[in-house]
This record gives sequence, C-alpha cells and structure tokens, in this order.
Amino acid sequence: MPSEIDRFIAETSDTFIAPFHDQLRTAVSSEARLHGRAKEWDAALASIRATTRVSQFDSDTVRVGDPNEDFEEVLSMFLPWRKGPLQVGKTFVDTEWRSDWKWQRIIRHIESLEGKQVLDIGCGNGYHLFRMLGAGADLALGIDPTILFNYQFSLLQKLSAPNRAYLLPLRSEHLPPLGGFDTVFSLGVLYHRRSPIDHLKELLSFVKPGGELVLETLIIEGDQNTVLIPEDRYAKMANVWFIPSTSMLELMLRRAGFIDVKTVDVNVTRLEEQRATRWMQFQSLEDYLDPVDKTKTVEGYPAPTRAILVARKPS
Repeated sequence: MPSEIDRFIAETSDTFIAPFHDQLRTAVSSEARLHGRAKEWDAALASIRATTRVSQFDSDTVRVGDPNEDFEEVLSMFLPWRKGPLQVGKTFVDTEWRSDWKWQRIIRHIESLEGKQVLDIGCGNGYHLFRMLGAGADLALGIDPTILFNYQFSLLQKLSAPNRAYLLPLRSEHLPPLGGFDTVFSLGVLYHRRSPIDHLKELLSFVKPGGELVLETLIIEGDQNTVLIPEDRYAKMANVWFIPSTSMLELMLRRAGFIDVKTVDVNVTRLEEQRATRWMQFQSLEDYLDPVDKTKTVEGYPAPTRAILVARKPS
C-alpha cells in the first residue's frame, strides 16, 4: 500500500502538526492492512513513468499529468473512480460524482482558504484536497481509510507538480486532538457515524480557536425534534444511522461547542450529479430511488437531500 506518512512528516515539520507526528505514524502503522489487489496496484503505480509532472487545481476538472501522455490503461486498474471530474494526461475520467458541483456550493459560503491549513475528513481520492489547494490553502490534509482511494490519490500525486496535499489512511477517531486547523471539512461522513455527537466533538478538537467547520450531510425536512433513523438500509446503504433536520443539526453543533452555526445550502441530489459512468460501472443514485417516484428511495424514505452548515470554534 502506498505510504504517505514519510512525505507528510518530512514536509510538515514546520507546522503545528509536528508535535503529533509520532502519534500519527503509530496510528497509520496500527491501521495498516493489506488489500487483495495490493501487489497488482503497487506494480501499476511503479509502471508510471511521467516525463513531466504538471497539475492544475483551480478549475472544476482537476488536471494532472502531461496532456500528451496516455495513462488510460493504468487508470483502468483502479476502478471505480467516484470523486472528480479528473483529467489525467490525455484521459478524461468522468467520475460517479460531479464533486465540482458540491465544491461550487461550498466555496461561496466559507471563509477564504488563502494561506490556510485545512483538514478534510473522509476525503475519498483527494479531489477536494486539490480544490482546496487551488483555492489558496497552504496545506491540505485528508484522511480516508478506504485503501483504493489512497492508491488513487498516490497515482494522481505521482503525476502532479509537488504540492502540500496529503492523504493518510485513517478515520477521524484515530486522530489526536490536533487543534490547529484553520478550516475542517466533514463532507458526507456524519450519517455514517453511529454516534454523531461524538463525531462533532472530534471535529471541534481539530479546529483551532476561532477556526471554521464546514459540515455537509444528509438531512430530512422537519423541526428541531425531527430525525430519521432508517429501519435497515437507506438508499441501499447499510451504514446510514442518523439523518437529522437542519434545525436539529444546528442544535447538535451548538451542544458540541460550536458557535455562529448556520445552514447555508440545502440541495436535493440530482441524477446528473451522482450516476454510473464507464469509470464507475456499479449501481448509482438512479438505482437507489423508487423507479416510479424519484422523490423517494427504494425503501420509501425521502430521496437524498444534503445540507451544508458552517460553524466556528470559540476563540
């Protein structure tokens, strides 16, 4: 499995993260696990011979690799590609999610990232990490335990100009209370957590005093007392535990210790935003909705609606 930890430690020795290096190295080591395709993927990464390392992170399509080089064969070894869009050399990777749409909804409501140090929880293959650098962030650390996503990130980095985006194969509960990030992002994570308040308290421990939290999650219509706990699956997902109203979520953030809590965007996920493509050929949103009534999931719950909330840690 590709290891980011050495590069990360070497390049963050001058930051507030340095005192936590030993804890982070131990966490990565203790969580390391082999994937059945690890040897195949390692060989695929080793086969990449980039004559020129180039990248562009300030456009909706993240671009890496020499546009005259063809990386399609190696990209095809790392299916499915879920977060993008990506232009890798000559190849356009039409990912399952139009993650640029989410970024456009987020960036207009948050504090400037210029010169900031940011953390992205559950960052997938790192698409949003690169967009954070494109928006001016000085350092963008992501964590995600999914081994495939870590390999995809390593592939993209191997073709990119040197930069300060990093991805460690960890969950938020594995992080120490770092307490120094200017902005912390938790996008599409809360509803997977059995204990949402604990997750919010974790997030608070990562933000510096006066820093900002950007939270995106599934929500349901209702008042401060409304929450949906699926009987079993939600939109065919077995790991959805908690879908609150925005009013309840704002209250939860305040109880967790955040201030200046605001819901800044509510958006029903469209079939054009999450869909199957040649780069992600499994079932996608259309298969998760009632075939007759697209306002409902196949289980009869309201179709996925997502909210973005911003909040601040007290100074």
